[in-house]
Amino acid sequence: MANDPLSKNEDRIPKPRLLDRIRRFFLGIDAFVDTALWKTGTALRRIIEGYDAYLRRFRAKGIWRGLSELASDGLTFGLIGFVVVLAFAQPAFEATRYSDWKTTDDFAVTFLDRFGKEIGRRGIVLNDSVPLEEIPDSLVKATLATEDRRFFYHFGIDFVGTFRAMVENARAGGVVQGGSTLTQQLAKNLFLTNERSLSRKIKEAYLALWLEANLSKQEILKLYLDRAYMGGGVFGVTAAAEFYFNKNVRELTLAESAMLAGLYKAPTKFAPHINLPAARARANEVLTNMVQAELLTEGQVIGARRNPALAVDRSQEQLPEYFLDWALDEVKKLARRNPALAKDRIVTVRTTLDPALQRQADLAVETILRENGKLRDANSAALVSMVPDGAVVAMVGGRSYGESQFNRAVNALRQPGSSFKPFVYITAFMNGYGPDSIVSDRPVWIGNWSPKNYTRSYRGPVSLKLALTKSINTIPVRLSIDFGREKIIETAYAMGLTHELENSISLPIGSSEVSVIDMAASYATFANGGYKAPAYAILEVKNSDGKVLYRREQDEPDRIRVLPEDKVFEMNDILVNVVEAGTARRARIDGVVAAGKTGTTNAYRDAWFVGYTGNFSTAVWFGNDDFTSTRRVTGGSLPAMTWQKYMAFAHNGIELVNMPGVAAENLPRLARAQTTTLAESTATSSQPRVLKRRTQRLLLQIGEDLRQLVAQEATRADNTTVPSSNDYAAAQ
Repeated sequence: MANDPLSKNEDRIPKPRLLDRIRRFFLGIDAFVDTALWKTGTALRRIIEGYDAYLRRFRAKGIWRGLSELASDGLTFGLIGFVVVLAFAQPAFEATRYSDWKTTDDFAVTFLDRFGKEIGRRGIVLNDSVPLEEIPDSLVKATLATEDRRFFYHFGIDFVGTFRAMVENARAGGVVQGGSTLTQQLAKNLFLTNERSLSRKIKEAYLALWLEANLSKQEILKLYLDRAYMGGGVFGVTAAAEFYFNKNVRELTLAESAMLAGLYKAPTKFAPHINLPAARARANEVLTNMVQAELLTEGQVIGARRNPALAVDRSQEQLPEYFLDWALDEVKKLARRNPALAKDRIVTVRTTLDPALQRQADLAVETILRENGKLRDANSAALVSMVPDGAVVAMVGGRSYGESQFNRAVNALRQPGSSFKPFVYITAFMNGYGPDSIVSDRPVWIGNWSPKNYTRSYRGPVSLKLALTKSINTIPVRLSIDFGREKIIETAYAMGLTHELENSISLPIGSSEVSVIDMAASYATFANGGYKAPAYAILEVKNSDGKVLYRREQDEPDRIRVLPEDKVFEMNDILVNVVEAGTARRARIDGVVAAGKTGTTNAYRDAWFVGYTGNFSTAVWFGNDDFTSTRRVTGGSLPAMTWQKYMAFAHNGIELVNMPGVAAENLPRLARAQTTTLAESTATSSQPRVLKRRTQRLLLQIGEDLRQLVAQEATRADNTTVPSSNDYAAAQ
């Protein structure tokens, strides 16, 4: 065998190299994959062909084919739309993550003015005192018949009701029926705003489904009855029954229930204390709805038709509605950082409001609008007045709360125009400039943009004092180029502006939007010598047992200095000059040192005057809600006139506080003026406008001592009864 020639040949055959073995390995894998894919494709093809052959037995022809294809496409696009819409609705579900989402806003608040007199109520009571089963059956039926007849049959969205509403609206050629279910309306009340947009409707629909999945129908109905806005500044049927009929909700008649149910659609339009005939006509429609829904018979409602409800006459009451809305929001904010207040939801709040100043603010705004509004194409205005530490004493959020509850003093954002310039100049003073610094008033370009002066002319080299007095536009722009707009924004935030400022090239001349209340608070920093003065409304909060839960002078930190005192003195001197010799001469007050700045925006859309004395800081805005132009209304016209009318009254009969850094005797006009004495002013004033802090504390202490004495006397007479504050008032 050793000499076998075949074995010798085998020894001569070379062994495969490593590279060849690797190549063959991968070729084998490739062959396996190709074979597997081919077999898989063949199997799938056979399955599809078999499935297609099976479906051919059910192939639609003619009109049925068109309908089936339409349904198939509709389902496909419907699923795509569902996913897209769900993505838009995600932000709305953030609010549902809080465990206390049902009670976050549940406050029953009695508001007092700064002197302790009741000025209004706000809030909702969500407790077991009036459970759903004790609310009159007539009110529940009236609500369901008017707002959602199929409430117990749908899952949050009523497609049948929506389709019916669309048909009725098409027949009427307008909106006569709404398609929103009661659950959707509750979702809006709990989590959303009244914004009319597609995104809000999407969020509302998904939140309605979420509410239906997490709450029972009875819970949803109870929440709706407690949360619905009922006009007159009250929420919920319990508060509405007390406000409109001065009775407990359990005692409502059918006619009164129908009138309350009619408020859901348009509470301000059908509020009986505003328009009783309209409220009764609406109540009659509700009674008809109850008959049509077969919840009552015509015979059962005939008595309510013949004897409609009679509401309490509140025509003489002028409640500070805008202030109360804002004050309620401040209570909610306070509750988020005050555990005691967060637990006790029925409270009495003593506010900073001065009712006499509030009446004068309303009068000043209405008078100027009535005399000049139509002539100057201006239909809206707002005013906020505060003492220099930030305590708001008067607020006008619009011309009529009955027509619009939108608070233009707090929530509206408008361009301030030249009233923003003091932020630029005080920043300049803190960066090496002074009132006598010279800057050239000549054309300045930033890219393709160049600011123009109101007079369309240039003065050449001017001092900063003259530039601000005459409201020259080129100077603040030049200053911003020197030290940067970022420093201006930083100063504005430090002084009290809270909304985001856009860092644009036109920022120095007031292109970024601000609120009226923020402007009043920011200028208060000048009035108090350089301390930040955030606006506030709450002085003291007590629970239903009289226990003090919050007292501002004890629970708030000390004031923070944000501006150097010497720079504030320089700014005050200039802004006094604006009133004395500049664009705000109509704001002069006899015998009072006043400072401020006018502001007018492009196309005369916004007109401002923000001014202050040693006693008050007040901001006034005029314009139109739809942003249309006025007829050349400037800050030195209607706003300055309104400011002067209000502030002259506010300073009547009070001790004048010196403006920091400004001496009245150095002003020629004031030095020559014949000012009335304090005694003469008091004789013509109905009451002091603002008491000294020491006097306020003394009067409050006397009142508290008297209450304790009355309580002790009553306790001796009847150990089981302790008189309330109302009992004390009656005893007086």
